[in-house]
Amino acid sequence: MVSVNNLGVEFSARPLFTDVSFVINKSDRIALVGKNGAGKSTLLKIIAGMQTPSEGSISVPNDVTVGYLPQEMRTSDDTTLINETRKAFSDQLARHDELDRLNAQLANRTDYESESYVALIEKISFLSERIAMDGADNMEAEIERTLIGLGFSRSDFQRPTSEFSGGWRMRVELAKILLRRPDLLLLDEPTNHLDIESIQWLEQFLASKANAVLLVSHDRAFLDNVTNRTIEINCGRTYDYKVSYTRFTELRKERVEQQMRAYENQQKQIADIKAFIERFRYQATKAIQVQSRIKQLEKIIPIEVDEVDNSRLRLKFPPAPRSGDFPLILENVGKAYGDHQVFDHAEFTVRRGEKVAFVGKNGEGKSTLVKCIMGEIPFTGHLKIGHNVKIGYFAQNQAQMLDQDISVFDTIDRVAVGDIRLKIRDLLGAFMFGQEDIDKKVAVLSGGEKTRLAMLKLLLEPMNLLILDEPTNHLDMRTKDILKDAIRDFEGTVIVVSHDRQFLDGLVEKVYEFGGGRVKENLGGIYDFLRSKRIAELSELEKRPVSADNPASSTPATPASQSATPTTAASTSASEGRPLSYAEQKERDRVLRRAEKAVKQAEESIASLEEKIALLEEKMGAGDCSDSTLKDYADSKEQLDIAMSRWEEASEELEQLR
Repeated sequence: MVSVNNLGVEFSARPLFTDVSFVINKSDRIALVGKNGAGKSTLLKIIAGMQTPSEGSISVPNDVTVGYLPQEMRTSDDTTLINETRKAFSDQLARHDELDRLNAQLANRTDYESESYVALIEKISFLSERIAMDGADNMEAEIERTLIGLGFSRSDFQRPTSEFSGGWRMRVELAKILLRRPDLLLLDEPTNHLDIESIQWLEQFLASKANAVLLVSHDRAFLDNVTNRTIEINCGRTYDYKVSYTRFTELRKERVEQQMRAYENQQKQIADIKAFIERFRYQATKAIQVQSRIKQLEKIIPIEVDEVDNSRLRLKFPPAPRSGDFPLILENVGKAYGDHQVFDHAEFTVRRGEKVAFVGKNGEGKSTLVKCIMGEIPFTGHLKIGHNVKIGYFAQNQAQMLDQDISVFDTIDRVAVGDIRLKIRDLLGAFMFGQEDIDKKVAVLSGGEKTRLAMLKLLLEPMNLLILDEPTNHLDMRTKDILKDAIRDFEGTVIVVSHDRQFLDGLVEKVYEFGGGRVKENLGGIYDFLRSKRIAELSELEKRPVSADNPASSTPATPASQSATPTTAASTSASEGRPLSYAEQKERDRVLRRAEKAVKQAEESIASLEEKIALLEEKMGAGDCSDSTLKDYADSKEQLDIAMSRWEEASEELEQLR
């Protein structure tokens, strides 16, 4: 479908990669992997037509559409969320507008026998068939399902896009690309701005609805769940494996071992030839043999080993000064923005040496609580920082906060103090910044390189409470493993905000779930938490009773000690063998009544719309095909699709509650 032919890219006369060739087929779901700075994002930009290679070409048939989501992009802020998302259907909407215009012309024509009238009828017929093929009648329902799948609520639909953070605006762009259903999807780190639930939704979408996919991601679980082919960029070349990521790592290890054996054998051969030359160089009787060995040596093509030595990335946090037994205590902590209560009644204690994770949908308050802990924003309740606690904070946008106009060396030189200033080059070398990288401007670094540089700044000061907000964004697999090992070995206390399941696995022993205005404590690691969520779904524990308009704010917040939802409390009580309390039963009945009412309202809306559509069909059957009738009919069909979607969701929620 798309062919990459002998591609090469050079930056400042240094080759990034050379002679890259592969073909993307219709059903391929390809993971593009390699260390930070290997050229993955550059390759995506070239395929998307946004950058020109130094050599080679990309062959894309004229009828093949390509959708591209970069790591960072500028988004427009001139409309609402729903209208911005509708731009994904701009071609279909243009066809609708043209059909309306032609129908208006048709209504004023009386020359029924003329050729132009027949041509107009044919054009209207063609457009009508094309619109039917587009499936534009389901446009609103598709938009709604996609936006909700990516974490938006219906109450967000009419909000201006300017009110959303950069991460949420990236979700809008992702929604538009997915809705266009291009023949080839190019996704550069799509999970960086998604929470765990949205990542799982995207996995299902890509696996079941997308066409060809070429993506860059450092989320192992995401790659394994989505991709069936892996292309690695290493040492300027590509290696193509028709397997998922985990299987690729096994095959790659075998390949490197084979290369290493071949390299060692070649080195032994070269050493033997050189020894023969040195031994007999000055013996006339051996001159012919010596010359033969010299020519043999010149013809040897050195074997390169693709394994990148990461041992020089030495990431070790400074020794943690001893803090009090309880570095962080929260009592009845809450935060609201105007009428929107982000969370309330948060109560928990983090003990010295604990490593915990904050997880939950974006917008539920994880980063907000971190800002409360850092004293950056006001809050209600009591939040106590323990005795002798020294906080090291890595913000979600830490890499973007670096000064882009200064060099890598100057970035560290400006924060280093004392004897450390004499070791800056050694420190940068330990973080995989070679001599050629030290004088680079920060602006030209890759996302992973910027993150490493920001992490180095953090390590220059001893701390005993480490707060990391999405520290793995843009880091390659090996660097993430090294960071994970460093955090595991850190003697102090750690709070990690992350959506990376693989990174959190084996790292944290407690998970705090943010959602519905609550902060709920879950003992165990991340996969214990995810398993309990799946069990909860089956036992009606996970679904919170929420209104269709605002799932984040419709349920009153409760303290962490009472953090189970009403349905959770009811089921838990039953599982413990005790009868429901009066308050629990009352709350459960209230939730059931609200769910039943939502289903009834949806059914009434469907019945009303079906009746209206039937009447309109009778009118059109009787010859009334005026513009207003056709428009009313199309609008009613659209509203029916949305009503059916809402009825399905309401019915599913009611079934789970029952």
